[in-house]
Amino acid sequence: MAFKGGSRDNRIYTIIAIFIVIIIIITLFWYLSISPLNVAYIENQFLDDTWSEDLEERDSGSQLLGIEKWASYTYRNNNNSYPAYVTLTSFKLLFLMNEDQLKDETIKTIKKVTNQGVIIDENTKISGERTLNNGHSTMYIIYDGNDSSGEMIKIIGETWNCGVSGTSIICIGFAQVTNNLVENFSHWTKIVRDKEGTFGLENFQGDDGLIYNVKCH
Repeated sequence: MAFKGGSRDNRIYTIIAIFIVIIIIITLFWYLSISPLNVAYIENQFLDDTWSEDLEERDSGSQLLGIEKWASYTYRNNNNSYPAYVTLTSFKLLFLMNEDQLKDETIKTIKKVTNQGVIIDENTKISGERTLNNGHSTMYIIYDGNDSSGEMIKIIGETWNCGVSGTSIICIGFAQVTNNLVENFSHWTKIVRDKEGTFGLENFQGDDGLIYNVKCH
């Protein structure tokens, strides 16, 4: 009889343990679902007079009962002859993406511009790493290409994980650099410029680059 009683007690303890685990899981899911997404953005001081956020392009969404969230901000220049933009997308997932996932998602995002009449030259692909002003080490991919009218364009995809905010960031920078064969790289350099001059000399070196100054935490 003592043995049977012990078995009954063990079943009770097991049920209680399962119940506690369920409560913990529900509480964790609830906490994650109400936890705000820290959206990456560019501060106004780095936009100068030629760049501004396109508020109509703000977008966001969620999945997995609101636990996983994403949001994007887009900044454009005001030069119709040489259009350029930077889109910052922040992801708050159940688990941070690893390096390979970040790269794959960045390339996938870049390829989406092909649906907008842009042809990317795969042979021009350049990839590497750099450190932003916020201290994060990033991975970047750059392509050259042409738009639907034959003008030259340049695209950068740059990504990193922000452990402080628990988010993954993907930045896409696009710039048309010719207009009727007349070159203008000023908007492209503004997008990619950094303190080290990673992407070139002279105008490519400075501490006011847009992606270089993304604020994510």
